[in-house]
Amino acid sequence: MSFSFDNLQSLIVSFGLNILWALVILVIGWWLAALIARWLRRALVKAEVEPTLIGFLSNVTYYTLLTFVILAALARLGIQTTSIIAVLGAAGLAVGLALQGALSNFAAGALILFFKPYRAGDYVEIGGAAGTVEQIQIFNTILATPDRKTVIVPNAQATGGNIVNYTTKGTRRVDMVFGIGYEDDILKAKQLLATVLAEDERIFNDPAPAVAVLELADSSVNFAVRPYVKVEDYWPVLFDTTEKVKLLFDQEGISLPYPQQEIHLIQPGPN
Repeated sequence: MSFSFDNLQSLIVSFGLNILWALVILVIGWWLAALIARWLRRALVKAEVEPTLIGFLSNVTYYTLLTFVILAALARLGIQTTSIIAVLGAAGLAVGLALQGALSNFAAGALILFFKPYRAGDYVEIGGAAGTVEQIQIFNTILATPDRKTVIVPNAQATGGNIVNYTTKGTRRVDMVFGIGYEDDILKAKQLLATVLAEDERIFNDPAPAVAVLELADSSVNFAVRPYVKVEDYWPVLFDTTEKVKLLFDQEGISLPYPQQEIHLIQPGPN
């Protein structure tokens, strides 16, 4: 009877020590996981990574480390964790296959937030759409078009093609074409176009705006007019310049031709 009691006492002591060590592993592991997550957050903030990505990466790091801590504590209690790891791996594989598209969008979103090819407020062309970036989310980028439509572009599509960012340089070139008739004075028209650009304070002198003959078209001599402006002045300058050129050409007698056809009627002669 004394032998059985001693064995029981030894078993209780051994199990108690395992529980104690498991608790120590949990407490220290929990503290280390939180410490590493905070360190990662500070490092990402110092690197000026987007807040959305900072929160996501720090949370993923924290819960991943916490999972390993729990598995280590269970192993200390004598619980076989091999089967648990196998189940978690199989579940992760199944979820990964089911969410393959979402994961590709997530990976693309992480790259966008980290490398910053565009930011909120930039005017861009991505995924076949153009607009001002309102939000960069983990899975999608939200654009606002000039006509106030909301376009949600999956991040995988945004990074899968060309990214055209009109805001990065801070300036944009306004490409305009104005045509005059063949009978009009080319040099006079060119001087009038240059005057319109020179009178607009929003147009840069450096780089200098371009006014040049672009082509001799079927019914007009076309001028390429290309001033440089701030990004936010692009549309106002485009609209204002078009109106000013029309008014000035009318005032100076310069015609703005439009497509037309001449029809000649041939009267049949007497038989």
